[in-house]
Amino acid sequence: MYSLTVADHIMVAHSFKGEEFGPAQRVHGATFVVEAEFRAPRLDRLNLLIDIAAARVELRKILDAIDYNNLDTLPEFAGQNTSTEFLCSYIHGKLAEAIREGRFGEGAKSVQMIKVLLRESPLAWAAYEAAP
Repeated sequence: MYSLTVADHIMVAHSFKGEEFGPAQRVHGATFVVEAEFRAPRLDRLNLLIDIAAARVELRKILDAIDYNNLDTLPEFAGQNTSTEFLCSYIHGKLAEAIREGRFGEGAKSVQMIKVLLRESPLAWAAYEAAP
């Protein structure tokens, strides 16, 4: 299985609902390093899994919608605790949509797995992986 990973980062504000979250119930900031890994069993006719530039552009488009925003105010997150794990699955869904719509090119049709990893700090991170 081949893999290719691109990375970027975002800065967001959000809060959590639930006493379990203690002080994180208040609005606070978070900076995440975002890694998107694509896996496929074969390369395309150009010997690419996917085009790195296209992957970086698509990831950035997805991140631009939430970067420097208070996630509590965005309609798509209404009523959600925007945990690190939740954000991984949200970004994964958007990347999978981009693949299905052909925005990564023909070679991406062989992608069988996408893993999105968000690093909240050097000591803590979460990931979500599934088929596109």
